[in-house]
Amino acid sequence: MDQRLRKTERLKSKKVIDQLFARNGKDILALFSYPLKVNALAGASTALPQVMVSVSKRNFKRAVDRNLLKRRLREAYRLHKEILLTNDQWPASIAIVYVAKDILPFADIEKKMKFMLKQLGKASNSASASLTKEE
Repeated sequence: MDQRLRKTERLKSKKVIDQLFARNGKDILALFSYPLKVNALAGASTALPQVMVSVSKRNFKRAVDRNLLKRRLREAYRLHKEILLTNDQWPASIAIVYVAKDILPFADIEKKMKFMLKQLGKASNSASASLTKEE
């Protein structure tokens, strides 16, 4: 499997990002496990999911710290995205938000990322099953 995080896998669309963070989104899967919060837009997609990573400027004033955490999050996702893709269904778009107030080591971030991707795979499979039942 290609482990690169290609440009086509990066979420840049303002419209989709607004949908991911909408309060009343019906197709949104929201998961939380410290230090990560994940919002995903449910929907069957044949292409790889588009991903965005966010670190709060409120918690990390220095851009160097924010960039370090974003690099760690992207790397953890890139290394373990096959966990998400082993399922039959995966979300179309994913937003990963770092919510901790301190800089955690890569090993901790990687461990939580693996856990969140497993949970996201389970949740997206159950969400797609419920959508097909409603139709």
